[in-house]
Amino acid sequence: ASFTISLQKADNTTVTIKLKPGLQANCRIRMKYVIMSELKIKPGDNVTFTFTCGTPEKYFITEIQKNIDCVSGPCPFGDVHLYPPGLPRLNRTYIWDVKASTKAGLELKFSTSWLRQIEPGETCPDAVSYNINSSIDNATVNIGTFCRNGSVSRVKLLGGVVMSLHLPWHLPLTTSGFNIASRASIKRLCIIESVLKRESSITLMSPNYPLGFPEDELMTWQFVIPPNLRASVFFHNYSLSNCERKEERVEYYIPGSPSNPEVFKLSDSQPANIAGTFNMSLQGCDQDAQNPGILRLLFQVVVQHPQIDENVTHLVDLSKEKNMTVTIHLEGWPNRTPLMSEPICLICKDPRTCDRALTLTSGAVYRISFLCKDLSQLRITAEKGIGCMDIRWCQKKIYSLSVPKAITRLPIRLHKFNWKLLATDMINVEITSPSLKLQQHVPEQRCNTSYSYSIVSATPETELNIGVFCPGGSIEKIQMRNNITISLRTFGKGFINESNPQDLKMSFVPHIKDECIFTVSPNPKAKVYLQTPNSPYALPPYVSISWFIVVLPKQTAHLRFSKDRMGIACETGRAFVNIKEETPGAEEIVRREDELLPQPRNMLHSFWVNVSNCRPVDKTQLTLQFWVTLADKQLDLGIIFAVVAGAGVLTVIGLTVCCVKKKKKKNQNPMVGVYNDNVNTQMPGRKGSFRKGRQNNESHVYAVIDDAVVYGHLLKESNGSVSPEVDVYRPFDGPIGSMPPSPPPFSFRKDIKRSSNLEEEPLPLMDIDQDNYTFAHQKSGQSEDNGDANKKDKEDTGTPLLENKERDGLVE
Repeated sequence: ASFTISLQKADNTTVTIKLKPGLQANCRIRMKYVIMSELKIKPGDNVTFTFTCGTPEKYFITEIQKNIDCVSGPCPFGDVHLYPPGLPRLNRTYIWDVKASTKAGLELKFSTSWLRQIEPGETCPDAVSYNINSSIDNATVNIGTFCRNGSVSRVKLLGGVVMSLHLPWHLPLTTSGFNIASRASIKRLCIIESVLKRESSITLMSPNYPLGFPEDELMTWQFVIPPNLRASVFFHNYSLSNCERKEERVEYYIPGSPSNPEVFKLSDSQPANIAGTFNMSLQGCDQDAQNPGILRLLFQVVVQHPQIDENVTHLVDLSKEKNMTVTIHLEGWPNRTPLMSEPICLICKDPRTCDRALTLTSGAVYRISFLCKDLSQLRITAEKGIGCMDIRWCQKKIYSLSVPKAITRLPIRLHKFNWKLLATDMINVEITSPSLKLQQHVPEQRCNTSYSYSIVSATPETELNIGVFCPGGSIEKIQMRNNITISLRTFGKGFINESNPQDLKMSFVPHIKDECIFTVSPNPKAKVYLQTPNSPYALPPYVSISWFIVVLPKQTAHLRFSKDRMGIACETGRAFVNIKEETPGAEEIVRREDELLPQPRNMLHSFWVNVSNCRPVDKTQLTLQFWVTLADKQLDLGIIFAVVAGAGVLTVIGLTVCCVKKKKKKNQNPMVGVYNDNVNTQMPGRKGSFRKGRQNNESHVYAVIDDAVVYGHLLKESNGSVSPEVDVYRPFDGPIGSMPPSPPPFSFRKDIKRSSNLEEEPLPLMDIDQDNYTFAHQKSGQSEDNGDANKKDKEDTGTPLLENKERDGLVE
């Protein structure tokens, strides 16, 4: 098909058809006998042409530029049409370059669909986009890129305008969607009007975003809000330039406010819950010439109906708390950023200071309210610090690790409460749960409560995840080294009821040898699963963990490991499992990493289980699990019969002795003793088993005479203290009930059954224009003046913003 384009000189329009950037000329333009890859049609030209391919839209684009002079002649007010007609179906870009005086700003008014600003790089769903630039002298400022179907109804700009409209080839659009409404003097870069008629959320950006707002400029956004709705402003992304004079700030003109304009820093929480129409202005500063920096702003305005409970306040008394912060936030914060279209939940510490997240600190009393349709979207995260730098001052103190009632009384679900327990190297932390006790969360015995505790120990060398615990188990006490973080996490809505009363206590204790010591009191006939910390990432190298299992006198404990071997190979040092009962002379059971773990066994007394790690070779990790069950001791019937029989024999002997004594008592004649040296004093009878008596055999002769026998008198002088000078493995024989049977240092560790040589362990605001700017909306039934303004433009004398409302045409 052939195309004919005829341009009138008076239209001052140029049409250019050219290849898309980066494409090869597989398709050409043919005009008579000339084939070309680009065609430029100037004002006054009449051109007929064809394409050498059937799908030119794949290769070519069209640019139509119209120059409009509003300086030397009258402005063509009214709708801007798409000209010329009859263009080929290609992707089109219409450009209107309107020249105007800086003393007479131009107002662009958009059709009923209005516009929605988008970020650089974002595309419009229908591929129709507008780009608005302000042209002042030789400088161009990009006001922004917009899609259709938004809230931006009008834009007023200082000086000239360069307006671009991008249309896809398949869309037969015949109108531009905007008109040049009027000329009016303004004393700022631009004014953008946004009309929000219903609950909605919009995003806007400062000009030249993200490259930087022009130096020492001022611009205004006007938000038209129905009186039955409320608006809130949120800054999502901003940066500041380096100011030499003045100060960058945001000003709000809110009808009914006692302090208009209200001035805020960009880092402040912006006004919320605003009733009715309001203006927001961004003011730049004089920047440092050597290092100007960048002033930019991306913000969101959310409009919603007033909430029923917005006047309901909740008292949060943190006046008696120390080192504590409480943050109320949206679920998923801070990792999850809510979508702009999502219903918003706001937390307010006064009617106009609201945000998606609010942090409260200890030592104060707050009255907060919520602007939220669904409070179940909100969560509470709190943190409290407890420290001890001198054990003499804090050893006897017992701290309750419970959630304050000021938090549990709020209608918001507690997500997490962290206790940061800080101590010096020689001070450790002891956690107890006297009545509820704790259960370790393991795959075979999972926690099914509404909350749990996660415990992490952080030493200078390593961070050790002690594990996850919940109430209702057998662990009475946990002792840990160095700084500890205990995190209470909730699951579901039952925390308030299940956690009353909370039973976790904490105290600071002197230094312990192991990284962690558990004290466990199993319930009778209950199977208690215990697991090494840091699971599933395994025990760190050279870490020693101990469990003290309490067994009552009338009970027997059955101990069993979940696997036969430790499952590691040591690169340096040795790994050990030590088991020993708390009774004098008890045998200590020791197994190395290359040996089988102890077989299931019954323990008649309280006992220790210790696991000490080496430095494993690559890809081998030490993770051990064992379980303990308690049962009542069973008495042996044979022993019972023997005891009864023995008691009977003793009774008979007792009666016999008693009778003999009575008979002797009757015959109490005095006895006369006479010595006879001829009588044989040896008792007659059978000869002994040994034919030789002691006086005849050599049983009393010493084969080796001990030094202690020969030098006995010297030992007495030295109080009998002899210290061996040979290093040998000594089984655990320490104080009962105080320390676990930790293995000896790595340099002295040897097998009980055989010796082996081991490696040693390596060890104020400036004045600016104060004018209130608002678009002059025409009253019902009044016609709009599209003619040129005949009044003389006033000079910009730096009059405050609030005194020049009518000059910018922003108020009725």
